[in-house]
This record gives sequence, C-alpha cells and structure tokens, in this order.
Amino acid sequence: MGFPEETTHESTPRRGRRAAEEPPAPRGKRGAEEPPAPRGRRAAEEPPVPSGKGAAEEPSAPRSGMWSPYDEGSRRFRGPLLFAIGGVAVLALLGGGLFVMWNMDSPAPASSDAARRTSAPLPSGPQGKYGYAASRDMDSEPLTLKEVFPTKKIDVSGRSYVMTITAKDKKCSDAVLGDKLQKALKKGKCTQLLRASFRDKDGKVIGTIGVANLGSGKDSSKVAAAGSKSDYVKPLPGKDSVTKLLGQGSGGAQVRTHGHYAVMYWIQKKDGTKPDKKGFKALYQAVDDITQATVFKALDARSLTGNPAG
Repeated sequence: MGFPEETTHESTPRRGRRAAEEPPAPRGKRGAEEPPAPRGRRAAEEPPVPSGKGAAEEPSAPRSGMWSPYDEGSRRFRGPLLFAIGGVAVLALLGGGLFVMWNMDSPAPASSDAARRTSAPLPSGPQGKYGYAASRDMDSEPLTLKEVFPTKKIDVSGRSYVMTITAKDKKCSDAVLGDKLQKALKKGKCTQLLRASFRDKDGKVIGTIGVANLGSGKDSSKVAAAGSKSDYVKPLPGKDSVTKLLGQGSGGAQVRTHGHYAVMYWIQKKDGTKPDKKGFKALYQAVDDITQATVFKALDARSLTGNPAG
C-alpha cells in the first residue's frame, strides 16, 4: 500500500587493462606456437548488466481509486516496511511493505530520518534495531492518542500541517479495509489501532496515519506484507471542509514497521485525482514530515526505554 526500493543500474563493464598492455607475440617459430595474449579475466567473468524492472500497471481500485508509485520511476523511502518498513516497511504504497502502494521507493525527503530522529545509542537492555519496541512483552503499555499524535499543528522547514480528527479502535479490523489485512491484524494479536487525519496548510494534500499495536516484530512484518491495493488503512474523514473528502477519488497507501508496530497511511490530493511527478513529491514529503514528527518520534522513545516518552 503505499509509496513505501531503489533500482540501480550497473554501468557496462570495462575490459581488463592487462589485455591492452600485453606486448605483441614475438615473431618466429616460438611466436607462431604461442597463443594470442588473453583478454583481462575480469571483463570475461563479469555478468551482463541486469535489465531494470518495468513500471507496474496502474491498478483499478476496489474501493477508492489507487495509483501506483512505480508509474513515476524508482524512489527511496523508509521502507519495509511499505514502512519500509516493514514494508510495509516498505513496500511491497501497499502491501508488504507497500505492494504497498508506495513501495517505499519514494524520493528522498528534504531532511533524512537520521537528521530528524534520535541518533542516541540504546541504553543497556535489549539490543537490536528496535530495542524494547521489538516485542510487546518488553513494551507492554498501550499507546495513547496524546502520545502518538501530541500536537494539532506541525511545522517542518516552512511546511505546515494541521490534524483535524483522531480515532482509537480496539477492534483493529474496523480501522482497515481488505480481508487479507484484517486477518493479518487478527493473527498478529493486534490490541489497538490509532488513527489521525491531517491536511497541509493550503488544503491540497490530505491523509490518514494509522498505528497498529501487534505482538512482535514478526507479526508487524506479516501485516506489512498483507498490505496491497485492496488492503490498507481506512481513510478517516474529518468534519472540516477539506479532510471530509478523505477516501474520495484516488490515493496512495503504504504500511511500514517499527518493531512490533505497523505504521500505515493513506495519502491523496484533495480533489482525488492522480498526482503528476511534482504532486507525488509533495505527497511523499507530507507523509515523511507528519510521521517523523509524530508516530516515529513516539516509537523511537519506546525503543529506548520500553515506556511512553515522559
């Protein structure tokens, strides 16, 4: 579901220099019997340049129309995630990590995750990428809306966003669409799914962010893998004139992971049309700005201590 890997193309291999530098074989009988100087082995042994993946076909949406990020070429994002992340972390911006709609191959944001998120080493305790947040056994206190979405206004490098509505579902399947994703949440022992909807300052970009609390990192990875163009977080319409349009028209979705949490989102233009290249960039940027300032900031704190940020 989502946005939520980079495709690299190797340059054509060069022939070894040794071959070019071999002197010509001496004349005479011995020279005639000796085989021609061999070409450099590296050139002979190097595999042919792999061909890049083709763009995925634009899907027909089961509910709201969904577009594929692959139409815009390769991108980088915090991936499975999707996620991401987990990809949905990263994608596999819809599914597995986003078949996720955006595979987390999105354009690099203006400021990287490392720049905006804590770089402090984990204290003595569980080691590993997610520390205490690797499983609910070590991070047992439930999430709260105030913890995950602490402020209604977000400002990042001159870009502004406003949160318009929140929701907390104990029955996680009520907050997502798609049987596959609903079943993955149930099998993953999801105990809560928190959502919040946002809009940018100009009212052109709107979206919903969701966080699911699962039993373990394996469970969140399976949830990310279940994300697809028909399995994604349910858009949460607000009561204002802008975010009330969430879920109408086409949008992109993705699932990322952070330890035993699955972070999912739906993002779209207000008018519901598929974005052009510039529009894609604005949507990716909005997701990055909002999640780094809210959800991931809160989850990073749990990774360090196993408790909500004080």
